[in-house]
Amino acid sequence: MDNSEFTKPKLERLAYPINEACWAIGVGRSVLYRFHREGKVEFRKVGGRTLVPVESLRRLIEEAPAV
Repeated sequence: MDNSEFTKPKLERLAYPINEACWAIGVGRSVLYRFHREGKVEFRKVGGRTLVPVESLRRLIEEAPAV
């Protein structure tokens, strides 16, 4: 029997919880919340959890000034 039949497809995440979003972009919680207050990052409430859409994090990084 081939194990490939039972492997789950790798799915790309649509959003991260706050702590994982911080880790993904390398900032602390207070910085992420400041970005949210400034309108640079979106938060979504899903099932009582606050999530940060991946697209929002990518946009933040893409719009950040290059140094």
